[in-house]
Amino acid sequence: MARAPDPPRAWQRMLSGRRLDLLDPSPLDVEIEDIAHGLARVARWNGQTKGPHSFSVAQHSLLVEAIAGHLNPDWSDGWRLMALLHDAPEYVIGDMISPFKVVMGDAYKAVETRLLGAIHLRFGLPAAPPAMQKRKTKEADTIAAFMEATELAGFSREEALRYFGRPQALPRAITALLAPLDTQAAQDLFLARFAALSPG
Repeated sequence: MARAPDPPRAWQRMLSGRRLDLLDPSPLDVEIEDIAHGLARVARWNGQTKGPHSFSVAQHSLLVEAIAGHLNPDWSDGWRLMALLHDAPEYVIGDMISPFKVVMGDAYKAVETRLLGAIHLRFGLPAAPPAMQKRKTKEADTIAAFMEATELAGFSREEALRYFGRPQALPRAITALLAPLDTQAAQDLFLARFAALSPG
């Protein structure tokens, strides 16, 4: 009798040796080094950006966390860490552009939510961000998208205003984060910021 075929593989092997199951992700299989490595190699805007290097999700995460911290100076390190990790699931599933998320609908969102919950639990954070923190991180994310769109991705200001709304003026230390870095530099900066915000 022929053996029944194995079910389709729904896990990814990480460089750390961990095996992360996308259907049932365990916090025990999440490592920050894997996240930083992956995010530094995932390009924002499908790579359609100016400069000698792709603008990575790792850099975008640093930018969003810096904007969120600037707009919310009373935030705890934990809330800022959640902002830094807001796109962390993309180390596994990549950076799906917004138009394709619309096409994919709830299936994509369910996978993303499970992964983010496991990532949060791994680092001592609530599985789901509080509503206010989530809303304010999204505000910072939208401001970052406007900056990236106009400075890196070829959008006119008028076009970016239509899709991302009116941005706020930000300090030079934050806008400097728009300079695309090579993957190792982006990975190192992400890990350093994670270490600065993590308890212990």
